Parts: sequence; C-alpha cells; structure tokens
Amino acid sequence: MDLLIKKDILEKAEITAEELTIEIAVHLYDTSRLSMGQARNLAQLDQISFQKQLAKRDVYVKYDIEDLETDLENLRILKEKRAS
Repeated sequence: MDLLIKKDILEKAEITAEELTIEIAVHLYDTSRLSMGQARNLAQLDQISFQKQLAKRDVYVKYDIEDLETDLENLRILKEKRAS
C-alpha cells in the first residue's frame, strides 16, 4: 500500500515530502519499528546522512550487546584473514 499525502496538506504543515519522509523514518527507527537499514531506505539516505538526521533530533543509534559481539567477531575474522 502506498501512502499519498496531498500537496495542500504538506503546504499547510510547511514541510516537503522529503522532509516528512525523513521525519517518519526517524520516528519509526526511534520507536524500534524499523531497523537502521530499513529506516535509511525509507528516508532514501546513506548511513552517515541518516545518522546526522538522528543526531539533529537527539535520537541515539541503538547499539546493544549483540551488535557489539557481532562486530567483535567480524573484527576477529578480519584479523585472522590478514594474518594468513
């Protein structure tokens, strides 16, 4: 299902379609309804640009123990490959 918002609504809200899309993506990420990648795709932004949008709104990147463990394992694998 596609969402259609009439131009006059956007004008009354004084927001562009792109800005509204970013606002929605940030909100859905902040409320854990979308992952970082999903929210970035919705906002049509690259990783750094989306993180800047989060920072502008005081929304923090969610990074838990599982993410840390995955990153550490990936670093271990890379280190082993370089040593070979």
